[in-house]
Amino acid sequence: MFDLNGALERFAGKLALENILAAALALLACLLAVRLLLKLTRRLLRRTKLEERIQRYILMLVKLLLYTLTVVFTAGTLGINMTSLVALLSVGSLGVTLAAEDVLGNVAGGLVILSSHPFTIGDFIESGGVSGTVEEISLNHTKLTTPDGLTALLPNKELAASKVVNYTVLGRRRIVWKMSAAYNAPTETVKSACIRAVEATEHILSDPAPSVYLTAFGESGIEFTVYCWSSAEDFWTTQFALAENLRREFAQAGVEIPYQKLDVRLVEEPKK
Repeated sequence: MFDLNGALERFAGKLALENILAAALALLACLLAVRLLLKLTRRLLRRTKLEERIQRYILMLVKLLLYTLTVVFTAGTLGINMTSLVALLSVGSLGVTLAAEDVLGNVAGGLVILSSHPFTIGDFIESGGVSGTVEEISLNHTKLTTPDGLTALLPNKELAASKVVNYTVLGRRRIVWKMSAAYNAPTETVKSACIRAVEATEHILSDPAPSVYLTAFGESGIEFTVYCWSSAEDFWTTQFALAENLRREFAQAGVEIPYQKLDVRLVEEPKK
């Protein structure tokens, strides 16, 4: 007598075995493809001018994507219905994306900064009213050390979308110093005193040449502006040294530095 139940069980076992073998072959093929694609991605990244950190991040994302596709394809070969799982993963990914919008925005900003190189570690920059020396560039934030000795963490999302002034990238900075002289001081005398102060200051560059201009007429004095250049690393010390030399040269040339004065007159009341 024909055993129908036994035949169905043997057919189901044979089908399961065929699925397992097909899944094993599919997994092996996917792993080989992943290995080849990762090798090709590494070669392509080496030919680019991207930083090593960005290359690692891109390679990590590609690897995650390829292994995810491998799992989905292998599970489909086993006959597992992946439609519900893919839909669940999509909804979960959307929820995570919405919850971590700021974090992902900072990561995207970090990738932009690392790839476009608007500044590097050691540069003195200013952005959003905050200035300082760049100490660290991560995917989430950029760390600055301000001239006050404080640590400022700037989110990469805002930093990549805002105006950034890099004072170091050109290797030099311009010093602009304004001085006031009394109205009775001759213009050439004041200019000569400013030039002598510039010449007495170390680390001031000769190219571009320093210059002095009469720039404004104030209430109590005439304003002169000194323009000169120094290297970026010597900017602060050079600027302060120039201020001291200007005061000394003004005193030696007899040029008065005006200041606000208040005249007080005493009025005697007439006797009754």
